[in-house]
This record gives sequence, C-alpha cells and structure tokens, in this order.
Amino acid sequence: MKKQKLQMSETFFLGSLLAVIGGYLDAYTYIARGQVFANAQTGNIVLLGINLAKGDYIRSIMYLPPIIAFVLGILLSEKCRRHLSKGRLHWRQYIILLELISVTVVSFLPLGKHSGINFDTITNVTVSFVCSLQVQSFRKFRGITCATTMCTGNLRSGTECLDRYRVTKEKKQLHNAGKFYGIVFFFIIGAVFSTFITRMTGALSSLVCSFLLVIVFGVMFIDSEKEKLS
Repeated sequence: MKKQKLQMSETFFLGSLLAVIGGYLDAYTYIARGQVFANAQTGNIVLLGINLAKGDYIRSIMYLPPIIAFVLGILLSEKCRRHLSKGRLHWRQYIILLELISVTVVSFLPLGKHSGINFDTITNVTVSFVCSLQVQSFRKFRGITCATTMCTGNLRSGTECLDRYRVTKEKKQLHNAGKFYGIVFFFIIGAVFSTFITRMTGALSSLVCSFLLVIVFGVMFIDSEKEKLS
C-alpha cells in the first residue's frame, strides 16, 4: 500500500484558525483603520473607482497602497516557497512568523494621523501584505482548495458541491460543501469578535490575531506530517 502524507498546514483545524484571523483582520482595518478592506482587494478596487468617479482623488489614493502591498505579498510568498523549502522550519512557518511580527507591530501604532504620518495607511498596507502571504501560502485544506482571507470563492465552491450532491448523491460532495461553508463560518466568527473587541480596545485589538498566530505556528510543529494508508 502506498503511504500518503497529510501536512499539518493542510488540516481543517489550521484552516479554521486562519479563517478566524482573516475575518478578524478585515473587520479590524475597516472599523479602526479608515474603512479599508485589507484582505480581499475587490472592495478596495471598487472604492477606488467610486472615489475617482466622485472626483475625490485624495481619498482614492488611500485605497491604492493596500492593493500594491497585496501584489507584493503574493510575489514574496512564491519566493519563500522556492527558496525556503529545505530549511529547518517549513517554509509556511516563516510566512506565519512574518505575519505574527507584522500584526504585533501594527497593534502598537496609534490610530489616525500624527505628526504628518498616517498610521492607518501604514497598518492597512502591512495587513494587506501579510494577508496576501497567508492566502497564497495556505490554499488547500482536507482536499479542498479555498481561501482563508476572503469568502466569495468559498461560497461559490461550497454551493457548487452542494448542487453536485443533490444530483449525484455522492457524500464526498456533501462533505466538501461542509468544509467550504465551515471556512466561511469561521471567517464570520472572526469578524464578529473583531467588531466587539476593536470597539473596546482600538488599535490593540489586533493582538488577538498575534495570539492565534502563535497557536498556528506551534501547531505546525506537531509532527507536521501524519501518515495515512491508501
């Protein structure tokens, strides 16, 4: 029998934690950092276009840095995958470390603008950057390909699997639909908790994500590869 290895980074538990982080950070930047969506860039691109149409060019510019940061994060993630695959740590652990450090640092940046420095823009750019690292590096969980920092694709795929189950009655399709909807559910949970905590603690609210990222980083040390007989 052939042995297949299941990486810890591909477990549903890890995907759920990352989805909570994704939802939390998106709500955090929107509520506390100038109503910018730092994870999925569709909203920022739409807001960029709306403000351009309104002639509000200064506000339009604030949506551009997160978009650029997101692109750069994708490029860095691919570079890490190619060059850090043989290190002592799994290359995805380096991504989590970078995300952990970045989220922790922005937690201590003040809200708004001070001494001519817009700390909200710095935070949004940083969060967009690390979220793009996350979405590019963690894409497969328990046999499904999904995103932990946005919901549209997961909602589409989950509904598609549900319809396939209706037609074929294959339980695998029903299970896959549950996984996609589960990731969406945990994303929502992250956004809900972020709303309450961010309103109470402001900038420091993102330290919750730092704590969760420590758990993610540690979990990946648990014999990150479990063997399964097929």
